[in-house]
Amino acid sequence: MQTKRQIQQLLASSGATPNKKLGQNFLIDLNLMRLLIDSAGITPDDLVLEVGCGTGSLTQGLAERAGRVIAVELDRALAQIARAQLAKTANVEIINADILETKNTISPAITEALASVRPNCSGRTLLVANLPYSIASPLMSNLVMGGVAPDAMHVTVQKEVAERMTAKPGGGDYGTLSIFLAATGDVKRIRTLKPSVFWPRPQVDSAIVAYLRDKTKSQRIRNMTAFSEIVRLFMGHRRKTISACTRHRRAAGRLAAVDNWPEILDKCSIDPASRPDQLAPEDYIAIANSCDFVGPTG
Repeated sequence: MQTKRQIQQLLASSGATPNKKLGQNFLIDLNLMRLLIDSAGITPDDLVLEVGCGTGSLTQGLAERAGRVIAVELDRALAQIARAQLAKTANVEIINADILETKNTISPAITEALASVRPNCSGRTLLVANLPYSIASPLMSNLVMGGVAPDAMHVTVQKEVAERMTAKPGGGDYGTLSIFLAATGDVKRIRTLKPSVFWPRPQVDSAIVAYLRDKTKSQRIRNMTAFSEIVRLFMGHRRKTISACTRHRRAAGRLAAVDNWPEILDKCSIDPASRPDQLAPEDYIAIANSCDFVGPTG
């Protein structure tokens, strides 16, 4: 793991500087870095995904615990630095790519890399990362709902994102991410972090947050794609009533073909006059499982 001075020297030697647009705020408190790693309980059987590996500081600590580490870095200069720093670390693969192909899609290159390594790791698949602020919410949403579905996520995120991760129905922070996480697992904030533990210093507080996937919870959802579409439809119009959200002009894709919304809402005991942010994750699961197009789990 690297100190602030070491990171600065590595950047200077490559003619690089922190890119604010990419949310490059390096975690420089080594005790907090160890706390993040320890909180994940990584074993030699585990596969770890790190997003935004920067100069490879956290990556080194992960590699000492995990069976394999797939580290993703969008910035080419930083990816080159990380590769050089970890050249002799055999269980690390650094991928210079954008983890998100689109806002709602994980890059196929990353999913393929994980799939190719997964058979060689008998333990869990984990996300452990100091996440770039700009992608934290869409990344976690897509991982939880998509084919990767990590067993746990231990991340540093902007405090505002941490509040969304743990929000309850009816609150201003309650949203799509809150629902996805609560419907499939359990979330706990481990530590609030001051700006001084990062370089450059961000303008806001951050937090270390842990998400543990609960198979029993997840298995209640018959079809993850349908569930995701339902949540995005309603929460995309959170100021509208539930009834208004179900109108065909607001529904998209396969949801536009659902023509028995009144029956579905009645079956699920949902008041059509209520608003999307008043529904609990269990309500969204019930709605998704009741839609005609929903088939077996998949």
